[in-house]
Amino acid sequence: MHTTLRISHSLQSNGQQCLRSVQQQQCRHVSSFRRTKKMLLVQPDPSFTTTTGDQDHIIYNPPSSAPNVYHTPLKFLPKDDPRRRLHTLLRPTASDSANTPLPPAVRPVYEKKYHLKQADIEEIKRLRAEDPRKWTRVRLAEKFECSQFFVSLCCSAPQIKDERQAELEKIKEKWGRTKREAREDRQTRKQSWGKAV
Repeated sequence: MHTTLRISHSLQSNGQQCLRSVQQQQCRHVSSFRRTKKMLLVQPDPSFTTTTGDQDHIIYNPPSSAPNVYHTPLKFLPKDDPRRRLHTLLRPTASDSANTPLPPAVRPVYEKKYHLKQADIEEIKRLRAEDPRKWTRVRLAEKFECSQFFVSLCCSAPQIKDERQAELEKIKEKWGRTKREAREDRQTRKQSWGKAV
């Protein structure tokens, strides 16, 4: 009876050790998961992929090297040099798709008109100050046939801007810590754009 108890006790302790080792092995972190997922997204090198009937050729990636001293660029060859003809023969010919005309433009080409006088600009300012909700940038641009950017240069509506900022603050109050920190990080990255690191 003692032997059976000892065996069961040893099995129980071994089982706990196995369980602990399995739990330790299954511990994964976000970084390792992201790394394995990222490796799946990487496209394989063309030399490792299987060739099909269309792509039945050898891929040769020559190492970068200094230009050959025996090769003269076409620009420096004289007009009557026979090597010019060789250059034109070796140059790849344009395909049919390169010769086809482009499709028509989706929008008509916008041409700037410098037709507004000082009186028109004063009228834009007056209308925008009178009722900024009715006379938005879009409506003023349509009425005076100019761009919305020009309307924004002429006048602004600070009360509308303040209202939009208040709405944005209300939305930001509902954000969690992660989203707020992500936005703050984005702002700091934007400030470092164009600066020497």
